Amino acid sequence: MLTTKRATFWHPRGVDRRRPPLLRRLSAVVAVLVALSLNAPPAFAAPDGTGPVTGPTAAGATGGWNGRIDWQACPERPDDPGTRCGSLRLPVDWARPQGATFQLALARRTATEPAARIGTLVYSPGGPGLSGVDVALTADSQLGPDVLRRFDIIGFDARGTVRSNPVRCSSALLARHPSLTPANAAEYERLRTYNRQLRDDCRAHSGPLFDHIDSVSVARDTDAIRAALGEQQLSFYEWSYGTLIGQAYAELFPDRVRALAMDSVMDHSQGVREYFRSGAASNEALFHEFVTWCERTPSCTLHGRDVPALFDRLMRRADAGTLVDAATGAPLTWFELGFATFVNFFDATWADLANMLLALERGEAADPPLASPMVSVDSNEELTEYALPAFCQDWSLPVDGFDGWNRYLQLSRATAPHLRASPLVVRFAAICLGWTAVNPQHRLQVRTSVPLLVLNGRYDPATPYDGALRVVRQLGRQGHLLTYEGSGHASYPRTECTRSYVERYLIERATPPAGTSCPAVPA
Repeated sequence: MLTTKRATFWHPRGVDRRRPPLLRRLSAVVAVLVALSLNAPPAFAAPDGTGPVTGPTAAGATGGWNGRIDWQACPERPDDPGTRCGSLRLPVDWARPQGATFQLALARRTATEPAARIGTLVYSPGGPGLSGVDVALTADSQLGPDVLRRFDIIGFDARGTVRSNPVRCSSALLARHPSLTPANAAEYERLRTYNRQLRDDCRAHSGPLFDHIDSVSVARDTDAIRAALGEQQLSFYEWSYGTLIGQAYAELFPDRVRALAMDSVMDHSQGVREYFRSGAASNEALFHEFVTWCERTPSCTLHGRDVPALFDRLMRRADAGTLVDAATGAPLTWFELGFATFVNFFDATWADLANMLLALERGEAADPPLASPMVSVDSNEELTEYALPAFCQDWSLPVDGFDGWNRYLQLSRATAPHLRASPLVVRFAAICLGWTAVNPQHRLQVRTSVPLLVLNGRYDPATPYDGALRVVRQLGRQGHLLTYEGSGHASYPRTECTRSYVERYLIERATPPAGTSCPAVPA
């Protein structure tokens, strides 16, 4: 019998109980765009009660889709009458709706004041690979009470993830992943060959759904949920990678959007050059935010020191092979140092970052341990759930050989002289080498009559602020931007200011005046 592990690119950090509930949860899954998801929850029962809805054969079922949701008590909340879990059989390929099907897992939390109910709010956490079902099950810690009072909350595990026929790949093959930063032409070709082998392996273990896990397919799944619920329109709070789903839905079904709030928005119009440049610039700006914090904060363990010079020395030691992670004894490359730095940008954990750099300088073990960019697998389990191929289906990132790869890294380094690159950009570009996207980048073409809200942090490591500006321009008169002036990923939960603007928009469809921003939370 095959066993399965869910892959993550690092272990989530401990939760800071002093932070607002939603922000605590986001901190605990700092993997947002880089990890795959949390520990695997129980599978839901199939509509006939005979077994789980997930599994390598689930996406091979035929006979068409029925458009009905089978609602049941949730295994995690069996005694909660306001929360129900369900499954919806949908086509694997929307171009062939009568062909193979799979089971989509979803959960619903009903409005706490039915008489005041506005409609259904879909919450997509993105990832790719984070669980919308988990979001719905914990909606009382995710969304404000006025939103919970006025909306039924729907969350679903996107096709190919968690409970919805997750993509599975050989753990042994994932454990042999080559370097994400090839140093020469031979290593570059080795990475491309490996990517092809892994793609074939994942397809073999995951079935036909593997080739249809792009955001456009997920958007069509979302509309099937709308139809099954009997709703004329949907409201959305989309976060991070989930904003691609919201954008695709608004393009495909503009008249079915009541409200769409996109938090930490992805700009799906960028070419590969701009993708590298923008990511590098955003992360270099975050590094300087950290430096500024340390200069003004006596409790910073590097206070009074030249932090950029220290970081540059660590980078040179990494280049020379003399920078070591004392906890493991393994030497660190420049990319691994950059990645371990980058994870602290997600929630502006500046004190942790300062302590990490000091520990590396002294040759001591860092606490918390250094985050690794490589996938974590358990050799005792034959298969690992691996959601990142969805990114490669949504993003076309062609690179012209090792020389082209080097040119993008040189562009990144010119843009980010200290951090050298966006570790997230480099990692996704490396993982997707050799792929052909089915939903490549394009300028948004949204023809809706309702206002759409975009909110983004000024200093965001995963979705740069300049990308949010481009998205708003592409939305034209219907695009409205709310800026959070601080650092980190996900803006809605950070302050009363951001929460109030988002919640007023979702409930009343009232948008903030042009140029509105919310001040940063002091670090």
